[in-house]
Amino acid sequence: MKDVFARLGADFFSTIVFIAIYLATDNVLLATGVAIAGAIGQVIYSRIKGKELGYMTWASLGLVIVLGGATLLTHDPRFVLAKPAIGHFAIGLIMLKRGWMLRYMPPIVTQTIPEYVTAAGYVWAGLCFLLAAGTIGVAMTGDMKLWTFYVTVVLIGAKIALFAVQYVAFRVLVGSRIRAAARA
Repeated sequence: MKDVFARLGADFFSTIVFIAIYLATDNVLLATGVAIAGAIGQVIYSRIKGKELGYMTWASLGLVIVLGGATLLTHDPRFVLAKPAIGHFAIGLIMLKRGWMLRYMPPIVTQTIPEYVTAAGYVWAGLCFLLAAGTIGVAMTGDMKLWTFYVTVVLIGAKIALFAVQYVAFRVLVGSRIRAAARA
């Protein structure tokens, strides 16, 4: 579990830095510049440590530089605020692959309710698309406080809520199938 949080922290490092600097200074341009420098520093640090950098790391760095650069050049925060939407949209596309979620489930789940796991994968894709659209809508307002609330509360809260619903549903479905098989 600790490894999962470390990966999430690494994946969202530039966003976390951006939010922290913005909240501390109320300066979008400073927060953008520090987030760009942080993303570049993160990649350099990983390379020095000999860590393998995946496609998502490079894609994230590219987005931070391009969208952050556009924000710095135009003094318009909406560019950098749209970054999480692009990530959610890309992940949503990946989640449209049938059965992607099966590899993350314990054997009892994949053997008992594989069709529900596959359906849940599509629900996750839909959530990513919905959150991406919401992020773009909030970013277009240019309201930094609303955006900060959205990315720290709504994005995270929606995923936690769906995970909780899925967990309970899978436990109930697996238990029901096992009991039905025992009666048969």
